Amino acid sequence: MFGLSELAILLIVVIAVIGIKKFPELARSAGKSARILKAEARAAKEEQDGTGPAPRVVRGEVVPPGTGTTPPGARGADTPDHP
Repeated sequence: MFGLSELAILLIVVIAVIGIKKFPELARSAGKSARILKAEARAAKEEQDGTGPAPRVVRGEVVPPGTGTTPPGARGADTPDHP
Protein backbone atom coordinates (compact mmCIF):
# COMPACT_ATOMS: atom_id res chain seq x y z
CA MET A 1 0.00 0.00 0.00
CA PHE A 2 0.96 3.63 -0.37
CA GLY A 3 2.14 5.59 2.61
CA LEU A 4 1.28 9.21 3.36
CA SER A 5 4.50 10.56 1.82
CA GLU A 6 3.99 8.61 -1.43
CA LEU A 7 0.41 9.86 -1.73
CA ALA A 8 1.56 13.46 -1.14
CA ILE A 9 4.23 13.15 -3.84
CA LEU A 10 1.75 11.57 -6.25
CA LEU A 11 -0.76 14.34 -5.57
CA ILE A 12 1.88 17.02 -6.20
CA VAL A 13 2.90 15.39 -9.50
CA VAL A 14 -0.74 15.09 -10.67
CA ILE A 15 -1.46 18.72 -9.78
CA ALA A 16 1.72 19.82 -11.59
CA VAL A 17 0.87 17.85 -14.74
CA ILE A 18 -2.74 19.03 -14.84
CA GLY A 19 -2.05 22.63 -13.82
CA ILE A 20 1.09 23.30 -15.88
CA LYS A 21 -0.91 25.31 -18.45
CA LYS A 22 -2.50 27.51 -15.79
CA PHE A 23 0.64 28.16 -13.76
CA PRO A 24 1.88 31.28 -15.63
CA GLU A 25 -1.58 32.84 -15.41
CA LEU A 26 -1.76 32.00 -11.71
CA ALA A 27 1.67 33.50 -11.05
CA ARG A 28 0.80 36.67 -12.96
CA SER A 29 -2.45 37.02 -11.02
CA ALA A 30 -0.65 36.50 -7.71
CA GLY A 31 1.90 39.18 -8.66
CA LYS A 32 -0.83 41.69 -9.52
CA SER A 33 -2.61 40.94 -6.26
CA ALA A 34 0.59 41.44 -4.29
CA ARG A 35 1.25 44.80 -5.99
CA ILE A 36 -2.30 45.99 -5.31
CA LEU A 37 -2.08 44.88 -1.67
CA LYS A 38 1.27 46.66 -1.25
CA ALA A 39 -0.08 49.88 -2.81
CA GLU A 40 -3.21 49.81 -0.64
CA ALA A 41 -1.15 49.19 2.52
CA ARG A 42 1.12 52.11 1.63
CA ALA A 43 -1.89 54.38 0.98
CA ALA A 44 -3.51 53.36 4.26
CA LYS A 45 -0.27 54.08 6.14
CA GLU A 46 0.08 57.50 4.47
CA GLU A 47 -3.54 58.29 5.27
CA GLN A 48 -3.04 57.27 8.90
CA ASP A 49 0.17 59.31 9.20
CA GLY A 50 -1.39 62.29 7.46
CA THR A 51 1.43 62.43 4.91
CA GLY A 52 -0.70 61.49 1.92
CA PRO A 53 -1.96 63.95 -0.66
CA ALA A 54 -4.86 66.18 0.34
CA PRO A 55 -8.25 65.01 -0.88
CA ARG A 56 -9.37 66.60 -4.12
CA VAL A 57 -12.69 68.42 -4.05
CA VAL A 58 -14.50 68.77 -7.33
CA ARG A 59 -17.32 71.26 -7.34
CA GLY A 60 -20.31 70.55 -9.53
CA GLU A 61 -23.92 71.46 -9.90
CA VAL A 62 -26.97 69.44 -8.97
CA VAL A 63 -29.48 69.02 -11.77
CA PRO A 64 -32.96 67.87 -10.70
CA PRO A 65 -34.35 64.91 -12.69
CA GLY A 66 -36.23 65.89 -15.83
CA THR A 67 -34.64 69.34 -16.18
CA GLY A 68 -31.35 68.32 -17.78
CA THR A 69 -30.67 68.05 -21.48
CA THR A 70 -30.30 64.80 -23.37
CA PRO A 71 -27.14 64.48 -25.50
CA PRO A 72 -27.67 64.02 -29.26
CA GLY A 73 -28.33 60.38 -30.16
CA ALA A 74 -29.29 59.41 -26.59
CA ARG A 75 -32.78 58.43 -25.51
CA GLY A 76 -34.57 60.40 -22.87
CA ALA A 77 -35.72 58.83 -19.62
CA ASP A 78 -39.36 58.91 -20.74
CA THR A 79 -38.63 57.17 -24.09
CA PRO A 80 -39.84 53.53 -24.20
CA ASP A 81 -37.26 50.76 -24.71
CA HIS A 82 -39.05 49.24 -27.71
CA PRO A 83 -40.43 51.24 -30.67
